[in-house]
Amino acid sequence: MEKIKAFFDKNLFEYGRTETPGELIFYKIFELFIIGYVIHLSFYWGQYVERISDVVLPLGLAIYIDVSFMFGTTLPIWNAAIITGLVTLGYFRIAPAYTYSIAMLLFHWQHVVRFSQGEIPHSANLIGMTLLAFAVAHVCFKERMIIRRFSMGFIFFFTGLGYTSAGISKLIGTGWNWADGKHLWMWMSEKSVDILSRTGEFDFNWLQNLAFEYYWIATIILLVGWVTEILGFTMWFKKARIYIFTATIAMHFGITLTMNIRFDAFVYQLILIGYPWYKGINYLLKEKAGNNLLTKFSERFG
Repeated sequence: MEKIKAFFDKNLFEYGRTETPGELIFYKIFELFIIGYVIHLSFYWGQYVERISDVVLPLGLAIYIDVSFMFGTTLPIWNAAIITGLVTLGYFRIAPAYTYSIAMLLFHWQHVVRFSQGEIPHSANLIGMTLLAFAVAHVCFKERMIIRRFSMGFIFFFTGLGYTSAGISKLIGTGWNWADGKHLWMWMSEKSVDILSRTGEFDFNWLQNLAFEYYWIATIILLVGWVTEILGFTMWFKKARIYIFTATIAMHFGITLTMNIRFDAFVYQLILIGYPWYKGINYLLKEKAGNNLLTKFSERFG
């Protein structure tokens, strides 16, 4: 148990390491990115729910809770406005520690209501999980540096776990032949029909044509993606992090090129947390100016 704790302390949380000015500034930029997406998605979903009148196919919590009272009213917009106020207060640290927790619950409710209509996408998963990280960190810890370190460690841990779980689920659901190139042919064809019905036109790109022409290329594309997911847990290792994040980002670009499935929020967040951007910020700051900035920034926003 002590070895496990030492591993996570060293690779995920790093509570014992001194915080640099670049880390603090980067964290606030990243936090702003997350709350910006939370606000955007809250209103985007709210505007959709406002225009519909009935549950088509209840999924998730909507199976057990009647969410229809939210439809055809301004309640989703009010909910989005409340979420906006809460995350803004949380960002500037001018509200109780549980502010992010309330925002997270309301954000999840907005998601449940919006996607009570059918297929639930993965696009907001990382955003919601990160808001949960902020919520847990602010409730469980008081020291601001520890809050930041715990939040980032939480994000690395569950992002890695999520990808590895996805890879294992494919193996459980389909077996070793999940990476059969014929499956990619089927998925590419299905998505082409979806896009054609939506836009009225569709042409396969160079990678799709290559995969259709060569079965082994289609198989390798799936195999590389599956192995990348399985290795998601290596995000827990500090030395391996930059490599697995690069591979995961490349995997998402591959998914977009082959199956026309976009994970924009995923990719943006992976780019932000997968690389040591804070080192560049530290480089741009002179040591004295950086220390002064850290103090002032921490007092106001930390």
